[in-house]
Amino acid sequence: MYNDGITINSILDDGNDPEQFHLTTAYINRVATTVPPHDVHAVFRSFAQSSFKDRRNSLLFQRMADKSGIEHRYSCLAPDELSENEGANVFYSRGGFPDTAARMRRFEQHAPVLAERAVNKLLSDGERAGITHLLITCCTGFSAPGIDLEVVDRCKLPGTVERTMIGFMGCYAAINSLKLARHIVRSEPAARVLILNLELCTLHLKETADMEQMLSFLLFGDGCAACLVTADPAGTALDSFRALLVPDTRELITWNIREFGFDMVLSGGVPGAIFDALHERSDEILDGKPIGAIDMWAVHPGGRTVLDAVERAFDLAPPALAVSRDVLRRYGNMSSATVMFVIEQLLRSSPRGSTGCAMSFGPGLVAETMLFRTAA
Repeated sequence: MYNDGITINSILDDGNDPEQFHLTTAYINRVATTVPPHDVHAVFRSFAQSSFKDRRNSLLFQRMADKSGIEHRYSCLAPDELSENEGANVFYSRGGFPDTAARMRRFEQHAPVLAERAVNKLLSDGERAGITHLLITCCTGFSAPGIDLEVVDRCKLPGTVERTMIGFMGCYAAINSLKLARHIVRSEPAARVLILNLELCTLHLKETADMEQMLSFLLFGDGCAACLVTADPAGTALDSFRALLVPDTRELITWNIREFGFDMVLSGGVPGAIFDALHERSDEILDGKPIGAIDMWAVHPGGRTVLDAVERAFDLAPPALAVSRDVLRRYGNMSSATVMFVIEQLLRSSPRGSTGCAMSFGPGLVAETMLFRTAA
């Protein structure tokens, strides 16, 4: 019911053709990505492996790291800030890991810089005045006034921009931000929505000799993706979204703020749970389309075994997830930013009119999925 008492049904009953009531299509016009300057994967592997005093566990960690499919991960922290010794420049030192306050100070220092770099790659100076909405996803740092106002100031966005923070949703938050941007554009066709998916995961390394926990830290790196969503018919059309909550999986992925950073639990049971859910509900995810109708698979590379599970669930040929595996190899898992790195690569190489399915996984356990297509 509208304020004037007219309903959609009453309009249609008056003889209007329902086909004329088309909702605006929202498009990702383009994506830009960036990472910090420090490749820390090798030094982290060495530091983590030295945490295991037992030779058997040390060799086991090395074998598992070799199989991870990751060759590079980037951090806002320089390699010399990870050390066996104490010192003025050391952030992670044995027996002296930082508390949450110290980690958040680093977030406040480095996050705006990375965000600004991403926006500068995405937007020209002339486009900034037209931005109407700013959406930011982040689960690795918080402050107020926060990163949203920092971005408005640094990137010279209008002071009238509508800001929304999508916090602490984990790896699937980017799909949720695209869903929200689609709602905005469908209700306000002139809207120009800037989305930032910003994560500094390496600020949350824990001092531990627990094998499963250390292997989960092996996955994560820092990164930021920026994209522009509007009604302009260029780039990728956002067709539909679906969220799948997997029953009885709440403890498989958790992310809690504690005294010494944010505590991650990433169970070895995650790939199996993802396989079961996707295999059982593949028809629902694809909205009845056959698997062969999907040209692009933008799957969040939560880890090698997660990608293996998706590949098996949909019975995909190995090339289908090649871009996701390449992003994992080059950057690791950057939480909410990662699937946008995959989408960026796919948009560069896919022909017009291609259809795609994107998906990310996170705490719940929840799979957030999206169907999309490149503009004709």
